[in-house]
Amino acid sequence: FLPESSNLAGVRHVLLVLSGKGGVGKSTISTELALALRHSGKKVGILDVDLCGPSIPRMFRAQDSAVHQCDSGWVPVFVDHAKSISLMSIGFLLERPDDAVVWRGPKKNALIKQFVADVAWGDLDFLIVDTPPGTSDEHISTVEALRPYKPLGAILVTTPQAVSVGDVRRELTFCKKTGLRVLGIVENMSGFVCPHCSECTNIFSKGGGEELAKHAGVPFLGCVPLDPQLSQSLEEGRDFIQEFPKSSAFPALTRIAQQILDGTSQPSP
Repeated sequence: FLPESSNLAGVRHVLLVLSGKGGVGKSTISTELALALRHSGKKVGILDVDLCGPSIPRMFRAQDSAVHQCDSGWVPVFVDHAKSISLMSIGFLLERPDDAVVWRGPKKNALIKQFVADVAWGDLDFLIVDTPPGTSDEHISTVEALRPYKPLGAILVTTPQAVSVGDVRRELTFCKKTGLRVLGIVENMSGFVCPHCSECTNIFSKGGGEELAKHAGVPFLGCVPLDPQLSQSLEEGRDFIQEFPKSSAFPALTRIAQQILDGTSQPSP
């Protein structure tokens, strides 16, 4: 079974979005990165392997969509007519949105392998893999299932506090142990910009992500400030980047996407 004959044969780059901590905004960064890459003319897929908390369908207002079968496996859910962003998530497979996934490891691992092998992505510039918090079963299964296909890159997401940065430090160790190339660290929720006076308040302290990147010798991709417009557009499944180019989060997100584009255009070390 050669990777060339697989459903991932047309995928140029695979990016994993990781964090040792929950609630730092991995799904937000995955979503906004996908939208920013689409605005650069790229075709993007998002594979949501957060089996217990699948939030990607909601963020694209696609939670009522169903997954269909084709000859080569599952057809992902497309979020637009141009089919520039496609999604796969356990959220599309649950009978009711409130169903809990109460599974042991082997069943989770089997579904992740199926997601990697059986989704007919077609041609994609980027496949973004949105992961649950931690460094355990799902992460090992995902990396091992993807390893035969493409060189992988990881984006680590942290918030500025020392507690969050400490958990993300463990994620760096995970990347080292599994041979994942770290494309960089994103500091999310980095300050709050007042919509009235534009003053930035560092609610969660500042600079932890940048310091960690420096300490670990990996690129620092940037700070994404807290933005109520960003939260609202995600809650409502709207394209934040198209709607709010004046937002303080907009230049940060487009700069991160540009660094990903620049980094993937160079050959892997």
